[in-house]
This record gives sequence, C-alpha cells and structure tokens, in this order.
Amino acid sequence: MKPQTAHIISHTHWDREWYLPYEKHHVRLIKLVDELLDRLDEDGEFKSFYLDGQTIILEDYLQVRPENQERLQKHITDGRLLIGPWYILQDAFLTSGEANVRNMQIGHQDSKRYGEPSKIGYFPDTFGLVGQTPQLMKQSGINNAFFGRGVKPTGFNNTVSDGGYESSFSELIWEGPDGSKVLGILFANWYSNGNEVPVNEAEAKEFWEKKLADARKFASTGELLFMNGCDHQPAQLDLPEAIETAKRLYPDMEFIHSNFPDYLKAVEDVMDHNNLSTVKGELRSQHTDGWGTLVNTASARVYLKQMNQEGQVLLEKVAEPLASFAHVLGKDYPHHLFTYAWKTLMQNHPHDSICGCSVDEVHREMVTRFDKSRHVAETIVDDSKRMIAEAVDTSGFAAYGEEVLPLVVMNMSGWSRTGTVSVEIDAARLYLREGFTLEETASRMKDIDLNGRELVDDQGNTITCQMEDLGLQFGYDLPDDKFRQPYMCRRVRLTFEAVQVPALGLRAYACVRRANTGLPIAPESLLQGDRVLENEAIKVVIHDNGSFTMSDKASGITYRDLGVYENTGDIGNEYMYKQPEAVQALTTEELQANISVLENTPYRASVEIKHDWEIPASADDKLDEEQRALVYYPERKAQRSNDTVILKLRTVISLERGGKGLHLETTIDNKAKDHRIRALFPTDLNTATHHVDSMFEVAERNIEPASEWMNPSNTQHQQAFVDISNDKAGLTVANFGLNEYEVLRDGRNTIAITLLRSVGELGDWGLFPTPEAQCLGEHVVRMELIPHTGDGITAGAYAEAYQFQIPWVVCQTDVHGGVIAPLYTPFDWESQELAFSSLKMNEQTGDLLLRWYNMSQQSTDLTIRSTIPQQYFYKTSILEEESHPLSSEEKGSSVLQIGPCEIVTIGIRR
Repeated sequence: MKPQTAHIISHTHWDREWYLPYEKHHVRLIKLVDELLDRLDEDGEFKSFYLDGQTIILEDYLQVRPENQERLQKHITDGRLLIGPWYILQDAFLTSGEANVRNMQIGHQDSKRYGEPSKIGYFPDTFGLVGQTPQLMKQSGINNAFFGRGVKPTGFNNTVSDGGYESSFSELIWEGPDGSKVLGILFANWYSNGNEVPVNEAEAKEFWEKKLADARKFASTGELLFMNGCDHQPAQLDLPEAIETAKRLYPDMEFIHSNFPDYLKAVEDVMDHNNLSTVKGELRSQHTDGWGTLVNTASARVYLKQMNQEGQVLLEKVAEPLASFAHVLGKDYPHHLFTYAWKTLMQNHPHDSICGCSVDEVHREMVTRFDKSRHVAETIVDDSKRMIAEAVDTSGFAAYGEEVLPLVVMNMSGWSRTGTVSVEIDAARLYLREGFTLEETASRMKDIDLNGRELVDDQGNTITCQMEDLGLQFGYDLPDDKFRQPYMCRRVRLTFEAVQVPALGLRAYACVRRANTGLPIAPESLLQGDRVLENEAIKVVIHDNGSFTMSDKASGITYRDLGVYENTGDIGNEYMYKQPEAVQALTTEELQANISVLENTPYRASVEIKHDWEIPASADDKLDEEQRALVYYPERKAQRSNDTVILKLRTVISLERGGKGLHLETTIDNKAKDHRIRALFPTDLNTATHHVDSMFEVAERNIEPASEWMNPSNTQHQQAFVDISNDKAGLTVANFGLNEYEVLRDGRNTIAITLLRSVGELGDWGLFPTPEAQCLGEHVVRMELIPHTGDGITAGAYAEAYQFQIPWVVCQTDVHGGVIAPLYTPFDWESQELAFSSLKMNEQTGDLLLRWYNMSQQSTDLTIRSTIPQQYFYKTSILEEESHPLSSEEKGSSVLQIGPCEIVTIGIRR
C-alpha cells in the first residue's frame, strides 16, 4: 500500500495593503524576497516557493531591487520560483468580467517574460467565488481551482469549523453554469495549515499529530496538502531541516517539499472522481450561519466601488472599442497605455483593497490610482474619438452655410441606443496666436450671436434641442508638432435626444443657423403638473412622502411605494453589517418631502424630491467599549445614540421620451456615523428566486436562505442589476457602482439597494480604527428602474441595464469629407440571449477581438457581420490564441452556435 504523502508547499499570501499601508507591506516584501533569494542561491535543499499566484510581486520587488532581476530569472527558469497566472489576486464579485480577463492575460504576458505561468487557479482568500470561474479557468488552460472560502463556515480571525461543508472532502468537482468542470481544492484547514513547521523533535511531534489528523479528516486520498505560509509570512528558510525531522518521526510517511503541479499530479494519479462531491455555480458560503461571509465589503466605502465601476467601464466599454475603431482607420492602437492603465486600475482590485476593508491610508492611495488610470483612459478616448470624428463625412452639412458646428455621437454599447445626450461645444474660438489683446479676444467671443441656431441630424431633420450659453471659456490645444495653442471660446451646452444610434457605431448631427426655421411641433410634455411623469412605456406618480408609483403599460402591472429610504444602525465593521438588537429601522414613509419640477423638455422631464431626515448621530458609547475589547461583531450589544443629526437627501427622478426605465439620482449629505442607508423598491411579484448580474453571468439565486442561515441580514453581491420577475412581469433595478442588495422577506419581495454604509473599524483579527470609513460628506448614487414583461432577457431589460453603465461619447468636428457615413457601425450582430462584453485589439496578432456571453441557459445562435476589410472570423478563448477560420456563407459574416452560459470570443483576422 502506498504510504501517505505530506506535500508541504512554501508560499506567502501577500496582501499588498491591508492593516498596514502599501509601502510598509512593500518594505517587508523586499526583505522576504531578499532572504528567499539568498536561501535559493545557497543550494538545492530548499526546493521551491510559490509567489502567491500574482506577478505584481515581481514588479513590486524589482522596483526597489532591479539589480536582482537575473537572480529571479534563474530560479524561475529552474522551476524553483513559481509565478502567475494572475497579475494580482483580485476580488471576484466586485471586479468586472473583463477586468478578470485582463488580469489573466497580463499575468500570463508578464510570466512569459521569465518563463511560463503556473497553471494554478489560485484563490486562497477570495471572499466567495463567481459561478463562471470554472469556465474562465478552462479557457485559460487551467483545470483546477484552489480556494479557501465559499463552501464552508469561516469565523473570527479566519477560524474554520468542522461542520457545514458542501463537499465531502477537501477535493471536489466544481462545475460552472455552462458545464465546465475543474478539480476544486478547498483549503479546508486554511492556507496556513503547514505554517512554521518545527525543527525540534518534541515540538514537531505535537505539531504533526494535530496537523496530520486535521488533513486526513477532509482529504479523499493519502496525498495531504500542507501550506507553509500565511498572510505576509516570511519564508520558513529552515523548512528542509524541519522536513528531515518529520521524516525521522514518521518513517511510514513520505514528507516532501512540494509544489502545486507535483501535488496535483499525485492527487490525480490516485483520486477516485466518483467519490467526490460536485459543487455547482457560485461559492458564496450560503450553507453557513451567515455571519462570516464578508459580503458587506460590497457596501464598505461605496465611493471606491463607484470609482472602480467608472474606471472599468471607461477602459473596457469606451476606450478599448474606440481605440479599435480608430485603429481600423489607421491610428496606432496604444497597447502600452492600456496595459499601464489596466495595471494601475487592477492594483485596486485585491480583496482588501476594492472591498474597502483596510486602514484609511490604503484607501486614500486607491483614490489616486483610480484617478491615474482614468486619466490615461480619458486621453485614449479623446485621441480616438477625434480620429473617428475626422473620418466621418460631414460634408452634407455644408448646405447650411458657414456657421455650421458638426458633432458626432458615438454609442459604444453592444446594442442600438436612444437616449438623452448632453455635450459642450465651442460655438466660436479665437486663438491667442492671432495677436489680439486679451481684452479684444474676450470681447470678440462675448459678441458671438447665438440666436437662430438649431440642431439637425444627418438626414436634415430638425432635432429638439436645449442650448445653454456657458459664456466665455479658456482652452488650449496640444498639437503633436508644435507648442501648446491657447485660445478663448464661446461655449454652449447642447442637450437633446439621440435616436437609434447603432451599436458600436455613430451618428452625426450639426448645430446650424437657419433664418427660416423648420422646427416641428414640439411633442407633448412628459409632465402632468409636478407629480406625474409619463411616456409611451411607463407612468410615474409621485406621492407626498417622496415615494412613487410606477405603472408598466406593456404588462399592466403597477409597482407601489417605490423609492422609500431606510436607515438602520450598523455596529459591525468594514467586513460585515450588524444592526443593533431590538432597534427598528427608520424610513421616510411618514416623512413629508419637498417636491418640485427640475426639468421639463420634450425629450426629458425631471422632478426633484428633498428630504430633511432626523436620524441618530452615531452608535452609543458601548460600541467603542466593545470594539476595544474585540467583541465579535454578532455578539455586540451597542445601541444607537440619543443624539441626532439631519440627513439631507436630494433625489432627482428623470423620465426620457424614448426611455424604457426611470432614472434616479440621489445625493446624500451624510453627517451621521455607524449606520446604513438603503433605497426600497417593493415588487409584489410572487417568486421564490431572483436574477442578478454577476461576472459573465445572470445568476439565479433563492430569496429564502438555506436552513443553516442565522444572520437576520441576507445581503448579496451584484454588479449591473438585480431583477425579480415571474412569467408575466418583472422589475429590474440597475445601479452604477452599488454592489450590495437584498431581496427582503417582507411578503412583497422588496429589492433593497444599499446606498451608503458608515462604520468605524476594519474588523477581523484586531482593533484597527477607520474613521474615514464613516463616509461623512456628500455622496451621489445613480439607479434605473426598468419594468418589463416576461423575463429580462427577451424583454430587453438586461440590455437596458447594461447600457445604463456606459456613457455616451460625443466629439465636435468640422465640415469635411470622410470615409465613414454619418450613420455608421463597423459591426452588426444578432442574438437576443447574448450580452456584448468587449471589443479590443490583440497585441501579438493585430486581430480585433469581440466577446459576448450567453445570459440564458439555452443554446443560441450568434450572427455577426462586419464591413471592416478582413480575411476571416475565428473563435478563440479569453487568452486570444489564434484559431481556425469559422465557416462563412457570405463574405464578412458568420453564424455560430453558442452554448448555454458560454463566454465566446470571436477574432477578426485582417
């Protein structure tokens, strides 16, 4: 009989920032790698070390120690330092699907500068895992996933309990919604179960008796895994000596200084797959008591989530497709800038960073990184849109005379789009190089006549438009071939409805002067008095307390009591929410609101709703006592303070003429601490499940938690939206950077969206005050309510929710000829079930890559056409390797079948 084998893997789990600021962890990393390299240089007894699955460790180290690059290279080449496959270890639920793809792509690219990435699906401390992870691993050439959370109970200071496992063993089969399967390895005794192995025989005997028993309790084979390391753990350099001690103590066992590839091979050689449990879909610790899921990191420091969503959307949904479009027109695709921008953004994606569960210094630095990444993306967008606009044929507008101001509206979403667009353009511009005095320059611009102007589309139709004079403005150009060119201008803001702008395409308009205006009769107002908004799809009635009723004309369903706000105390921490015991939630249901009309145009109506809400100022003094005593948050007894402050809420609800949903923008002036604010949207739809946007998936979740669940709160993660629907009707609530929701078990299936959560400590294993996590000051949040018939896919509600994330792009240009028609898209695709995800260019091949994912659990056909000169289409993986051409019935088109929940990437060879 083969003896049992103890596979001891040296590693360190490296949170770049957490309970210490980044640079303090950074200094510790330099010391760790210095000592590790010295030990590896000495001899071959210290076999190998796993660099935590993230290549950014190499960047961080070489930033300070560039002279050691050859030493690193040698040990990576020799297989003693295992690197990749990721760039960073990201949070799963708070980062987009495309961000995870870029993370894997860049991790592989960086690894290949040294050798090959380790094909290990490494998620040691990720706070739950999305259902599409197995498919993403398989498309990356990875057949496994190592993880520590999601299928077992984890408590204070990462202690784990023996019960509540969804798998019979630490080895399991993990199956994604598309049917992809990987071998899952659960760190059942955590990723530190082999940490600090004693060399002394007496200490080693005590150590191994416990550790071997713990591992045998869960392992399905005699191949036992021991992780020699932990958070920021220095390498145990005398591990070879400790292993020799273990061999003497247990001659019937084999102890080896192992690595993940060798461990996996050993397990696969002896494992009986028929004995393993199959766990399907998301790993969210639902079969636990609910107190240790860390789910409320989704609402810690909401401002970070909003900045992250802005950064992700700007890169993947705006800058990359625009740069791809511009490249087709002859502009270089800025791969280097995209890599830099993505890396800078992803440095905010580790769980302790994007989750908002670190000390204040960490999150201050994150804001700077968000800004840096966004500034690069904005520069790419500006350069690309100008290139595109210059290629659009606007010569047709010359018929309106010399004072023509063309502009191009670009829709970078994956669906045709109608909506309100607002853009600032220069009605006239005078460069300072012309030699006039500043006074004369300013005077000439002030004298510009703005009367008699109107907006026309590419067909000459007059478009209802609001023009706002922004007055005299200073600006400058930065030409590629000369010094900066300052100017003064007369700037105006145009607001209008852009109609049926094609997916990934554009439409040209022009602000012109016409003496005999052909203005059409303005459509009826969308407002009835100051309380009713109505278009062809929905009708909204606002009540005295600021709540509203919304009627969906297609389904005949009316949703009532929408938009009530809820406030509760929060005596938890950055990780988890805890409402004080026996304290009722406050709501605005009985609070009088101040309601007034803000906007009334033919294309959009907006109503402002204001609340002055008296709420407790903070928790009482007992919370501070309990925090100092490290009382585990579910056991705290603190209450809310008797002192009060005024919470000011300003809500603007807007309805567009062609809109499918109602837009909400809420401004919160937060002066309170230790509390949570949510918006409530009762659906009154009878259903046991709901749907929610996750990474490359519309996941279905139960409304009632599992029987093991004890936490009164059942909040969950979302990305773009949450939806409750039955066979006849549904309500989708889209959000922008509001990643936490709950479907209340209140008899009404109310969707509760967390808008703000204020807490004062990090939590977890000690006391780390975080006063900035109270999020005092002004915050602005945005949502859209989208009623629909049937399911959200076929009704188009999910596509609308995805478009809600993506800004319009508008560029002013001049009158000129061009190779692009004034109404144009380079791509046309058809499939009701698919969601468009990205358009980018591959650096190695120069091919264009388009990605979709199937929102449904049924197969569907994708038809794609392109007017771009090409050789052929091909299907590839998320790593974008070249593949064989797809069959095509006609030039420039292809049809292929997409499997249920499949993520599909199509390459265009040009």
